[in-house]
Amino acid sequence: MGALRSLLFVPGGRADMIAKVGRPGPDGVVLDLEDAVAAGDKGSARRTVVEALAGLEVPASTLVLVRVNVPDSPWFADDVAAVAGTRADGVVLPKLERSGQLAELRALFADHGRPDAVVVAGLETALGVADSRELLAAGAAMGVVAAYFGAEDYIADLGGRRTAEGAEVLYARSQVALAARLAGVIALDQVVVAVHDDDAFLADAERARALGYPGKLCLHPKQVALAHRVFTPSAEEVAHARAVLAAATGGVGLLDGEMIDDVHVRMARAVLVRAGQPGSP
Repeated sequence: MGALRSLLFVPGGRADMIAKVGRPGPDGVVLDLEDAVAAGDKGSARRTVVEALAGLEVPASTLVLVRVNVPDSPWFADDVAAVAGTRADGVVLPKLERSGQLAELRALFADHGRPDAVVVAGLETALGVADSRELLAAGAAMGVVAAYFGAEDYIADLGGRRTAEGAEVLYARSQVALAARLAGVIALDQVVVAVHDDDAFLADAERARALGYPGKLCLHPKQVALAHRVFTPSAEEVAHARAVLAAATGGVGLLDGEMIDDVHVRMARAVLVRAGQPGSP
């Protein structure tokens, strides 16, 4: 799977929004049957998603997912069965807390002839974050390709209070990024609910990148371009990465008067991978 700088969510009950989900060019799209749909509308939203997926127009490289309801809910099995019969690549499993939930999901997909369906896991409860390393280690062997940190649900579960600075979620945010890195899955950062505040999104995305996240959840189409701006290495960063590799061809080197060693080489190579130029000198 390619880069996943942006994962754009749209309500599953809104056929008009689903039809336009590919226009801003996100790396992945999620048709949401969970938080975006009221309990009384779950069945109708599921039908809307299935119908919309039949005619959905997105580039072949775009990951197409459906966020199903949690495994303990009365809608989970029907959600998975419905998704299995569509062109969706897989599902987003929210509020993951036990590896058994992943096993149940994988068994349902196998029963419906989709054993290789993609899974993105949501770590957004106190227990899910606390056990994130074990959960993602197990999940990587069960088709989990990415995991996101859900700050809003996490703080609600913890009984805390969200702030603009985000200090209350720094530990959990870092924990999920670390667990994903150790499991070898993509880490996706929290949403920014102030969808019309571009500066807030950019600042939050920059903090996420500093923590090691390569991508972010998006709630509004215009957040996609902002995410790509932050998580795609700039021309200057690519040029610097190439210069680092050139300076270190004999081992330790110097670049602009600064010592370059193995850690700088690894960071430079990571930049080129994110830029889609892994073979660059």
